[in-house]
Amino acid sequence: QVQLVESGGGLVQPGGSLTLSCAVSGFTFSSFLMRWYRQAPGKERELVATITSTTDITNYADSVKGRFTISRDNAKNTVYLQMNSLKPEDTAVYYCNAFRLRSLTEIYNYWGQGTQVTVSS
Repeated sequence: QVQLVESGGGLVQPGGSLTLSCAVSGFTFSSFLMRWYRQAPGKERELVATITSTTDITNYADSVKGRFTISRDNAKNTVYLQMNSLKPEDTAVYYCNAFRLRSLTEIYNYWGQGTQVTVSS
């Protein structure tokens, strides 16, 4: 059974830090591209950060570049999102996503349930 379980969300003051974790099971984690998305109330889901499966190449949305860091531990089947210098506009539900394009007819795309991050004084 595929599971992606996010944790680490909460309430933090502007300028603070949080680290989100996403522990996965039920598939070969090391073969999947991992991504963090977020969705604020009334807005579309936004891609925040990506990390490749084996080369650990990362990519970030311009809005979080320099403040957020995505990483993965293939031994622990876990992906992380370190968030620093948090701003009120970072408030959203953060989702973990696992993606693999094995072939044009074999695509895997899994989601976690989300964790709330609220940045407020």
